Amino acid sequence: MAYLSDIEIAQSCPMQPIQEIAARAHVPEKFVEAYGRHKAKIDPALLRETDRPAGRLILVTAMTPTPAGEGKTTTTIGLADGLRRIGKDVTVALREPSLGPVFGIKGGAAGGGYAQVVPMEDINLHFTGDFHAIGAANNLLAAMLDNHIQQGNALGIDPRKITWKRCVDMNDRQLRFVVDGLGGKANGTPREDGFDITVASEIMAVFCLASDLQDLKERLGRIVVAYTYDDRPVTAGDLKAVGAMAALLRDALKPNLVQTLEGTPAFVHGGPFANIAHGCNSVMATRMALRMGDYTVTEAGFGADLGAEKFLDIKCRMAGLTPDAVVVVGTVRALKMHGGVDKKNLAPENLPALEKGIPNLLRHVRNIREVYHLPCVVAINRFPTDTDAEIDFIIAKCRELGVNTVLSTVWAEGGKGGEELAREVVRLCEEKNPAETFTFSYDLDCSIEEKLQAIVTRIYGGSGVTLTPAARKQAEQLTALGYGGLPICVAKTQYSFSDDPGKLGAPEGFTVTVRNLKVSAGAGFVVALTGDIMTMPGLPKSPAAERIDVDEDGKITGLF
Repeated sequence: MAYLSDIEIAQSCPMQPIQEIAARAHVPEKFVEAYGRHKAKIDPALLRETDRPAGRLILVTAMTPTPAGEGKTTTTIGLADGLRRIGKDVTVALREPSLGPVFGIKGGAAGGGYAQVVPMEDINLHFTGDFHAIGAANNLLAAMLDNHIQQGNALGIDPRKITWKRCVDMNDRQLRFVVDGLGGKANGTPREDGFDITVASEIMAVFCLASDLQDLKERLGRIVVAYTYDDRPVTAGDLKAVGAMAALLRDALKPNLVQTLEGTPAFVHGGPFANIAHGCNSVMATRMALRMGDYTVTEAGFGADLGAEKFLDIKCRMAGLTPDAVVVVGTVRALKMHGGVDKKNLAPENLPALEKGIPNLLRHVRNIREVYHLPCVVAINRFPTDTDAEIDFIIAKCRELGVNTVLSTVWAEGGKGGEELAREVVRLCEEKNPAETFTFSYDLDCSIEEKLQAIVTRIYGGSGVTLTPAARKQAEQLTALGYGGLPICVAKTQYSFSDDPGKLGAPEGFTVTVRNLKVSAGAGFVVALTGDIMTMPGLPKSPAAERIDVDEDGKITGLF
C-alpha cells in the first residue's frame, strides 16, 4: 500500500481563511494581522484586553527519542483535534521549526500524517520571519560588541573573555570555531569566535520567556556578552544595544496563528531546542492560547528528561503555569530499540526486548508522577507491526504505576484517532487540581551544584554530577556575581538519560560530567554543558536538502 508523504497530505487538504480560524479562537478581528490567507500575527494587546479566563493546560512530552521516532508533535496536534471532535473548545501551542533539522536529518516540526499544522511548507521554512529577526538581533549585538572594542574599548572588554557568539539558522559545522577580524587594523580585532544555531541563541530563550515587550527589553539588557580584564560582566545594556534589538524583535514577538488540518487554531511561536536550550514555545503564545481556549495542548522538546523538565522547572516557574495533565508519548518500536534491537529488525514481535526497553518509558512516567506530582497518561502511537501481546505488556507495566495507557492512531486518522486519548485527558483534568500538588525538582535557593545533583539523581536516575575544574571555577564565579539562585538549563544528549548517547534504556549508576557553565542572565538561567553536546549541529552525510525541490508552478516537493 502506497502512503502519501506528509507534504502530499498537507497540500491535498483545503485550508480555511485565517480570519475564520481567528474567530474560532475568539480573537477579535482588530487583533489579527494577516500574513496572506492562512497565517496571521496576533497583537499582544489581546492579552491585556480579553476578559476570558485561562483554560486548562495539557503538556505532551515523550520517552527518550530514537531513530524509530515517537511522534510527539503529531500526538499533540492529533490530541487537540480529538478534543475538538468530542466537543471541547481547544487551541494548540507549538514551537516553530528550525531550518537546521528541516534541511538536515530530523525533519520539520509541523506534525505528520493527518495530524499536522498548515501551511506546513511555510511553517517549516521562513514562516513569518521570526527566526530571521532573532538572528538579526543576535548578530547586531555581536557587531556592536566588536565595534565597541574597535572604537577604543571604553568598557575594558577582554577579547579573550567574549562569551557572545554569532548565529545562523542552519546546521553548519564549519562555523563552530572561527578566527575573524583579520586583514589589518581597519578590519577589526583578530580573535577566536564561533557561531551557534539560532535556536541556541540566548535571544531565542529571551524571546520565548518574555511576558511582553517591556519584559523583553529588560531581559535583553541583562544579557552578558563578555567580561572585562578585571572579570566584571559586560551586558547588552552596557553596549546600549537594547533599543535597536527590541526594534528588530517588535513584530516577531507577536504570536503566530495557523490551523491544524482539521481547522483547530494553533499558536506557533518561538523554537528553542530542548537538548541545548529550554525547548518550549513562547510564554506569550502559551498564555494567549490558554485565554482563547478551554483546553490548550502544548509540547516540550525531546524526552521528558529534557523538554518536560525544563518546561516545568524553568518555564512554569517563571510564568506561573501549572499543567492540568501530562501525556507521555511512546512507541513499541522505540522501546524495542532501547531494549537493544537494531532499527532494521523492529517489526517482529519481541517481548524480551520490550522488557529490557520499557524501563525508559516508566522512568519518565514515574518522574511526572512522583517528582512533579502531576496527573499523567501514556499515549502509544500504534504501528501496523505492533502486536496485541506487545501492547498488553505496556498497558500492564504502566498500570503498575497507576497510569492508564491509551492507543493513538492520529498519524493515520487525525483527530478521530485521538478521541480516546482526549477523553482520558479530560478525565484527568477534571479529577483533581494539580496546583495543589505540583512541585519542582529542585529549590532555587540550592547551590548550582546542588541543583545539578538534584536533576541528575531525581530526573535522570544517575548517581551524581561531576564538575570539571573549569566548571567548578565557573560555578564559584557565577555565584559570586549573584547568579547562583537561577534555575539550571542542562544541555545534554537527547538520546539517553545520561550524557552518553550510547547508554540506552534506563541506565543507573552513571555520573553526568559538566564541562562548562555559563549564565544566560537575560533568559534567567544558568546553562550547564555536558558530555559532547554542541550548540551548532552539522548536516548528515545525506541531508534532507538534497531531496527538496520546487517546480515551475512554485509547488514544493520532498519536504517530508
